[in-house]
Amino acid sequence: MKRQLLMLAAIGAALSATQSARAELVEKHMKVGGTMVQYKLVLPNGYDPAKAYPAILAFGGGPQTMNTVDSVLNRNLRAEAEKRGYLVVAPAAPDDELFFEDGAHIFPEFLKTILSEYKIQGNKFHIAGPSNGGIAAFHIAALHPQYFLSVTAFPGYMWQPSQARLEAISKMCVFMYVGEKDEYMWHDEMRMEAEFLRSKGTVARYTVEKGQPHRMETLAGANAGRLFDGFEETKKGCQQAPDRRP
Repeated sequence: MKRQLLMLAAIGAALSATQSARAELVEKHMKVGGTMVQYKLVLPNGYDPAKAYPAILAFGGGPQTMNTVDSVLNRNLRAEAEKRGYLVVAPAAPDDELFFEDGAHIFPEFLKTILSEYKIQGNKFHIAGPSNGGIAAFHIAALHPQYFLSVTAFPGYMWQPSQARLEAISKMCVFMYVGEKDEYMWHDEMRMEAEFLRSKGTVARYTVEKGQPHRMETLAGANAGRLFDGFEETKKGCQQAPDRRP
């Protein structure tokens, strides 16, 4: 009987260790000022709280509710983050206030709290999102550039652009994707902003996804690794020789 109990205890300990090493998706809440913020956190495979990880601040599209957070995580970010060793933080818009509007007020306090609770490489995030999430990514990165390494929008552009706001992100890598068949007027604005950033020496890419509509499949599922290839590229630096073309 004692031997059986010891065996069961050993099996239980092994199962517990295995479970703790597995990737995890956690739904959490944080109070920022007087605002309650709901968010989801993706922890990578074999997560070790003593180790520093690269991290992504992700926004959903559309109304930026928790449903759209689930969408961007499940379609574009979670699987690759778990596999490649990234931590992903994805908040829902507080009180239905979009992040490129009044919802922006939770930053930078939200980021400071995440940095106090988790070890993030260099204390900086990649920031990314589709559609309204891409617009929000540009907006928050321009407001608080000291917290970010790169901006990725699929699609997205700077809300109410100005030279000062674009220059604020000019030290980051910028990756912009838009569907060839997107029915909205994303193309011209995204292309102009990419050209401006390149003229400042920024690594800024504007990519038209052939045959794709607004909701692109070429960056989802098995293709989501392309987004992470961009995050990895930031390790090479985000500045290039200024584009002097007229």
